[in-house]
Amino acid sequence: MIDMVSGNIFHCRKHSWPAEEYISRATLQLLDFDSAAPPRQAWRRRLNSHANILKEFSVTFMEALKMMRLGVRLWSYVREEASHGRRAPIDPFTRESCKPSASQGVPLGGMGSGSISRGFRGEFRHMQIIPGICETSPVMANQFSIFISRDGGNKKFSSVLAPGQQEGLGKLGDQGLSSWNWNLSGQHSTYHAVFPRVWTIYDDPELKVSCRQISPFIPHNYQDSSLPSAVFVYTLVNTGKERAKVSLLLTWANSIGGNSHLSGGHVNEPFRGEDGVSGVLLHHKTAKGNPPVTFAVAACETQNVNVTVSPCFGLNDQNDVTAKNIWDTMAQDGTFDHGNFNTGSSIPSLPGETHCAAVSASAWVEPHGKCTIAFSLAWSSPKVKFLKGNTYNRRYTKFYGTSERSAAHIVHDSLMNYKWWEEEIEKWQNPILNDDSLPDWYKFTLFNELYFLVAGGTVWIDGHSPARDNQSTLSQNGHNSRIEDPTKIKVTAATVHSKGNVVIEHETCNGYEDGDGNGDANGLNLDDENGDGGNTESHNPLQLSTLLDQKPDDNEDVGRFLYLEGVEYVMWCTYDVHFYASYALLALFPKIELGIQRDFAKAVLSEDRRKMKFLADGNCGIRKVKGAVPHDLGTHDPWHEMNAYNIHDTSKWKDLNPKFVLQVYRDFAATGDMSFAVDVWPAVCAAMEYMEQFDKDGDGLIENDGFPDQTYDTWTVHGISAYCGCLWLAALEAAAAMALRLGDKPFADKYKSQFLRAKSAFEEKLWNGSYFNYDSGSSSNSRSIQADQLAGQWYVASSGLPSLFDDHKIKSALQKIFDFNVMKVRGGRMGAVNGMYPNGRVDETCMQSREIWTGVTYGVAATMILSGMEEQAFTTAEGIFTSGWSEDGFGYWFQTPEGWTVDGHYRSLIYMRPLAIWSMQWALSLPKAILEAPTINMMDRTHGSFRGSDGGIVRKVAKKTKCFSNSVFHCAC
Repeated sequence: MIDMVSGNIFHCRKHSWPAEEYISRATLQLLDFDSAAPPRQAWRRRLNSHANILKEFSVTFMEALKMMRLGVRLWSYVREEASHGRRAPIDPFTRESCKPSASQGVPLGGMGSGSISRGFRGEFRHMQIIPGICETSPVMANQFSIFISRDGGNKKFSSVLAPGQQEGLGKLGDQGLSSWNWNLSGQHSTYHAVFPRVWTIYDDPELKVSCRQISPFIPHNYQDSSLPSAVFVYTLVNTGKERAKVSLLLTWANSIGGNSHLSGGHVNEPFRGEDGVSGVLLHHKTAKGNPPVTFAVAACETQNVNVTVSPCFGLNDQNDVTAKNIWDTMAQDGTFDHGNFNTGSSIPSLPGETHCAAVSASAWVEPHGKCTIAFSLAWSSPKVKFLKGNTYNRRYTKFYGTSERSAAHIVHDSLMNYKWWEEEIEKWQNPILNDDSLPDWYKFTLFNELYFLVAGGTVWIDGHSPARDNQSTLSQNGHNSRIEDPTKIKVTAATVHSKGNVVIEHETCNGYEDGDGNGDANGLNLDDENGDGGNTESHNPLQLSTLLDQKPDDNEDVGRFLYLEGVEYVMWCTYDVHFYASYALLALFPKIELGIQRDFAKAVLSEDRRKMKFLADGNCGIRKVKGAVPHDLGTHDPWHEMNAYNIHDTSKWKDLNPKFVLQVYRDFAATGDMSFAVDVWPAVCAAMEYMEQFDKDGDGLIENDGFPDQTYDTWTVHGISAYCGCLWLAALEAAAAMALRLGDKPFADKYKSQFLRAKSAFEEKLWNGSYFNYDSGSSSNSRSIQADQLAGQWYVASSGLPSLFDDHKIKSALQKIFDFNVMKVRGGRMGAVNGMYPNGRVDETCMQSREIWTGVTYGVAATMILSGMEEQAFTTAEGIFTSGWSEDGFGYWFQTPEGWTVDGHYRSLIYMRPLAIWSMQWALSLPKAILEAPTINMMDRTHGSFRGSDGGIVRKVAKKTKCFSNSVFHCAC
């Protein structure tokens, strides 16, 4: 195997990267059938590209001094959690044994069933089968290999299809992986990615090989997108003069990463399935009482493709069949003994012993002939167990049952359905990929940032109840044949409250027991509404409407979804960050987004009086305050023990409640789902009324309390702040608009009036003539230019609401951010730094003020698009691509961090917030429901354009790329 022509495709400000710069035109033409050729708009790398070690951030001496007490308390907390066998949600002290490198690629599988990443050079790594645990090191036994024989066996070639640049390979006399041929240099092999698909091209002069990796990530498909599987389709084109026998080999270790393969008790079992699908099941016995896992590796036998297996081999000479044995057999014969299918299950592995399996698929390819060979990998871990909580069935069990052996059925269906998956993926992606008005870097980065919804530690469960044994049966084809009865909602108390044409009931019901049982009160239960309703005065926090008398039919129940803030910050659905990331879910899986919002709406009305210690100041408080939006849904007992974050008391944060109101209104406006609006309206009322305590002077505007009381949790705020104040103004507007849609005119009038007072105070105290000051205090950074100062304006513009400020003020502030936060940092090639002094120096008040946050940069770019500043928007966002994704950047592809410093030191890899790039696409193509939504008159209005006090008109953005169909946003969840 050799590689292709040289050339660097990633030159700054270059807007297209034709595949011909990596693959010869002749090879592309030969592969131009059956989707074997990569698209023109793909992220590309050569397999021999250097995977440099990434540089992690470090605090300065002064920052360390300021955080010393916090560090001591955090260290003590991390040790306390470890003594109970638990991982602290934030642990900066423990380092991974495998140092992060620029080696990531597109992950495998759908959402919420565990994930396995595959680096661009071919290694399988970053296994996250058990929720919250990520094993980063590659499992080197997991490989594809190729064996080629020509001229009656006189010409032979064999190699693992990954460059052999791993530590420990190449030992002489080894019976393990070093005995294999690692002949691929990677120079003429290239990787092309548009999530969720990958094309790896091996451009040999006499044999063109394309490996197409396909995962079932299909927007608006809530069944296949939950499947833990991937398909690898090899397309072979024989350009030589002789007939060639080509054998492909997939080897897999019975391991879930780390040292799990050595724990013992693992069993391998060959199987023959329907439609020629055959392979091996690898039954893995997990440690610490975690649910077991079964892998299925298989290939599809056809008239021209012969599939055989070696069901169990080891990695040293103490095994009956060694890695060297199976390699020698394949090199000699290109196939295994067909009798291996009849060997039955292996003896369970002993502690310290590794069990691996191999599946071979071989075919003859005539001169100038073509052949396709398809493999599939699936894994089944049907139950999710949380350390302090319940066990749940994963989403896919709704269709395949709860047996670990369902992996065999999943792998079969994957091989039967992958072509349809590809058709659906292309229907979704092609309108954007073929839009010549968009730069190529934006197109593939837009899709590739979605990797996080698979590799970001996602959990998707079936329904709302804990798992029960024997709750499903399988039909003969392995699909779930039962339709489970929906959980009954038992009404024990109800009050009826009429708002216009909407009749709302408040219900209380019995829920789950507290999973922890400690403390002086029970934990939260998001299926339990409290009868006292949150102590509101003019509005009962009402929970369910008579429109929801009966639960939607089972086809409409998409279960419950969790995703981590990041693999280093192990908290589920961190809400201040979800504010940025949620655009991706709303655009692609709106029912999941509405489900998350319902969970938080119920949480607003709940209280958990168990005590917890806040590490920033050492004080104690209750875990969850009624009326406050929780920071997260928990770590070890999600939905029941919330607020795993314990640095600050987030009940005093100023951004969470406004962000809840803004997201709820945006989602309601986009979907037009009235049942959702009625369901969450009581929580909106409670969240707004809760915030009134922070208006200290009665001007209608909330004040910050002199500590980092918002998502920038090391960046102190004094008095009125641009970030929280702008969010509050937007929340007042959104709450008033939603009240009008629901017929609650008194509520709408109250917050419209408060908006006008608050807006006047905000502009008077923060507007300095060109932008809004960081805060109204007198600290050294009070006049800093904050990149995120218009976060509230971003949301009202995304939701079809009137602009918060006059058009010239919005554009002036955005231009200031562009000129200073963007262009004064390495010429605009890094994104937008969070804080910048008006003299052009980076604000180094704290760690976060000097960082460039990837998701915030995308959000700023979206705000620019909504304000008619598209050139500045794409230049701003391109800095994230240049620094994070380009070949000349830092190497953060498929592991985009929370942020980096101007010298390229990252913080928190594989982070949720960069999904905010989908807010740019949202801005470019506002859904029809938002464009046609009823308007709210917060100020004077003329002909559908909202007119500010000075008469300036804020234009509405015209629709562009049609990536959202009109029917998408009319779901009833």
